[in-house]
Amino acid sequence: MALANTKNNGSGALGDTGFAWAVFEWARNPYYLMVVIYIFAPYFARDVIGADMIASGDLDHLDPKTARSTANAQGQASIAAITKWAGIIAALTAPILGAALDRGGRLKPLLGVFFALIATCSALLWFALPGGEGLPAWVIMTLLVIAYVSYTYSEVTHNAMLSAAGPPRSLSTISGLGLGLGNLAGAIIFGFITMLFILPAMIGWPFAEPQFGLNMERYEHARLVGPLCAVWIALFSVYFFRNARDPGTPGASWIAAMREGTSGLIQTFKEAKRYRELLKFLIAHMLYADGMAALLALIAVYYSLFLGWDVLELIIYAIYASIFAFAGGLIGGWLDNKAGVKRALLIEIFFMVLAFGIQLSITQDSLLFGAIDNAIVWDSIVFETRSDLTMLALVSVVAIAVTASISSSRTMLVTLAPPGRSGEFFGLYAIAGTITVWMGPLLVESFTLWFNDQRAGMASINLLFVVGVGVLLSVKVENTAKP
Repeated sequence: MALANTKNNGSGALGDTGFAWAVFEWARNPYYLMVVIYIFAPYFARDVIGADMIASGDLDHLDPKTARSTANAQGQASIAAITKWAGIIAALTAPILGAALDRGGRLKPLLGVFFALIATCSALLWFALPGGEGLPAWVIMTLLVIAYVSYTYSEVTHNAMLSAAGPPRSLSTISGLGLGLGNLAGAIIFGFITMLFILPAMIGWPFAEPQFGLNMERYEHARLVGPLCAVWIALFSVYFFRNARDPGTPGASWIAAMREGTSGLIQTFKEAKRYRELLKFLIAHMLYADGMAALLALIAVYYSLFLGWDVLELIIYAIYASIFAFAGGLIGGWLDNKAGVKRALLIEIFFMVLAFGIQLSITQDSLLFGAIDNAIVWDSIVFETRSDLTMLALVSVVAIAVTASISSSRTMLVTLAPPGRSGEFFGLYAIAGTITVWMGPLLVESFTLWFNDQRAGMASINLLFVVGVGVLLSVKVENTAKP
C-alpha cells in the first residue's frame, strides 16, 4: 500500500516528496475555510456591509425585519461580486499559467509569490472594521479578490506538481492526504478560536474572558483570522519548499513558456476530438464543481438564517465538518483504488446530493418536509433540537462526499491528461472550477426571489449536480480499480 512506503525512499504519501506535496494543503487551505467560507466572509457581509448600510439611514423607511433582510442581501451580493470578479480574472489567465507550467522554469518560486500575496492580503483583513473606521470596504474587497486569484494560481501550480510527488500508484493517496491535512489544519485553528475567544465571551469557560485582551465588541475574533492565516501560511509552507519535488526546468524562460503555452492551449482546443473524453470531463466538472462551490459558499449562511445557528454553532459546525472532510480526503483516494476513479466520483456526488436533499427538508419546526415534528432533545447551549442534531449528522456525509469528490476529480484529470501536459490541462481544470462560478449564486438568488423561499433557492443548486452527472456518465475512462 502507498501509505506503507518509508520516508527515506521518497515515494508514497509518507515519502519526503509526497508528504511535502500534501503539507502544502495544510498550510494553504485554512485561509479558504476561515476567510472565504466560515468566519470572515459572513462577518464582512453582515457586520460591515450590512451594518454600514443600516447605519447610513438608507433603509429607515423600511420596518426593522425588512431592513435587516435587505442589508443581508446587499452583504451577500458583495461577497458574490468578489467571487465573480476573482473568477473572471482566474478564468482568463489560469489556463495560460497552467500551459506555461509544463514548459517554464522552476515552480516553487511562483508558489512563493502566490503565497506571499495571499498572506499579505490576509494579514490586512485585520483592518476590516464597520463604520469606515478601518480600511474602506472597497479596499477589503480588492484584497479578497487578489487573495482569491492568488489562491487559484497556487492551486493550478501545486496541482501541476502532483505527478512529480510520487509514483503513479500513490497519487490518489497523496492527493487525498493533502485535502485531509488541509481540513484538519482548519479544525485545529477553529478549535483554537473557540476555546480562547468564543466560549470565554459566551460562558466564561475555559477562561473567564477572551484571551490576549481580544475585544469581541469590535469583532476582533473575526478579524483575527486574517493575520492568523498569514502566520500559518508563512510557518507551515517551509516544509513544502524544502522537500517538495519541483518538476520545472531550472533557467527556462517563462516568457517563452507562456508564448509556447498559449499556442499549445489554442492547439488543445483545436484538437478537441483527440481529447474528447477529457474535455467532456472538464465540462462535467465545471457544472458539478460550480454546484459544490455555491453549496460551500452559502450553506453556512443558510444554517445561520434558516435554522438560527449562532456564531458558536457555526464554528462548531466548521470544526465538525473539517474533521469529516479530513476523512473524506483519505476515503476519496481509497475509493478511487477500489471502485475506479469515475465510479468513485459518481458515488461521492450521489451521497452529497442525497444528504443535501434531506437537509433541505429540515426547518426549525419539522423534519422531512413536515413528516416529523421538531423537539428539544437536550438542555445545551448548542444544537438542542432534533432538527439541529439531524442537520449536524448530515453535515458529516456532505463533508466527506465533497472532499472525496475533489480528490477523485483531480485524480481523474491526471488519469485522462496526455503525458507531459498535466499542467496545461490543470489550467483548463481551473477554468472548469472558476469560469461559471457565478452560475450557482445566480441560481440561488433567482429561485429565492421567484419563490420567496430560501429552501427553493438552495435547492436550485441540485440542477448543476444533475446536469454535471449526466455529462460525467458519458465520459469513457480506463478502469483504474484494483482487483
